Order: sequence, then structure tokens, then C-alpha cells
Amino acid sequence: MIDIENIKKDMKTKVIGKNILFFDEVNSTQAKAKEFAEGKAENGTIVITENQTNGIGTHGRNWYSEKGKNITLTMILYPKCTIKELDGLTKEISECMIQAIWNICNIQANMKEPNDIMLNNKKIGGILTQIISNGENIRYLLIGIGIDVNGVDFPKELEEIATSLKNETKKEYSRENIILEFCKIFEKSCIEKKII
Repeated sequence: MIDIENIKKDMKTKVIGKNILFFDEVNSTQAKAKEFAEGKAENGTIVITENQTNGIGTHGRNWYSEKGKNITLTMILYPKCTIKELDGLTKEISECMIQAIWNICNIQANMKEPNDIMLNNKKIGGILTQIISNGENIRYLLIGIGIDVNGVDFPKELEEIATSLKNETKKEYSRENIILEFCKIFEKSCIEKKII
């Protein structure tokens, strides 16, 4: 089980991840986060789960994640910038996660545009960004993140194209530490770009 209390205790950020909403199971963190964003959850709130029954990938595809093994979360932000200024954000998020994986696991993943995180030519993660706006005014931004950390069981149709950090290195990694490191790196980037 992911140690949410430890994440809360060790979070060294000002905005991102100061509020964490944990669910043992949801249909999708993206859908759940949207409900909370509509209810004005605080800026930087993270919705995280051990199991998604209907995870959302890009282009409406399903996102598979082995229960209790990986990172499945969605972050809610209320950006202070224009929609145009969010150009390239998905790439920036991917780079922050790649840096976090390197810092914590000493594994060099890489990005396949527009939103895949790869290791040894297989997908270990993906980023899903959704901007909810009224015209040019951003109401809120949802950032969905799925990273295959310690999962080893993949559906047959994904075995050739997807993998996990554990599958590739035969070691287990701390999901908590990866999340903490990512939040720290990403918040720094958001502050520099005046997103938060």
C-alpha cells in the first residue's frame, strides 16, 4: 500500500501536493479530480489511487495499471497564465518526471512525444493534460500521470510495448519518493514559468 501519510509528511513544496486525496479504488483519477476541481479543491491538490477501474489515456484510450504497484494520480492546478503560455506543458511535465526517476532510481528514461515516457523502447508512463476553460480564461488544469513502477503483470496485448521500472531492472522502487521528487521538480518549473 502506498504510504500517503509519509508523502504528506515529507512533501517540501509550497502548493503542489499540500492537499492529497487518496482512494483505494476509483474509476479514474482524472474523472475524480474533475469533480473536485468543479468543487474548487485547493490549488495543487493531488488525487491518487491504488487502483483505477477505467483509467483514461490519450485519445480516450484505456490506461492499464496493476493494482497497488504503480503511480496513478491527477493533479489540479489553477494556472495564473494564458492558455497560450501552457504550450509545451506536457513535454515539460514528462521531463520533470524523467528527472525525478533519474534522481531517485538512477534510471535514464526518455520521452517519446507527445506524452509517453519510455525505457528500453517500451512505454513506462504517460502524461494526460486537460485544460478546462471559458474561452481564453483557464478555469483549471488537470494533469494525469501514470508511471509503471513495480508492476510486472501486463495484459498480453501490452507485453511487447509496455514495461515497468521493476521489469527492466529486477528491483523495487519507492513510489512515494518518486512522487515527492517529481512534485518538488515540477513546482520549481511552475513557479519559474509563472503557472502557479
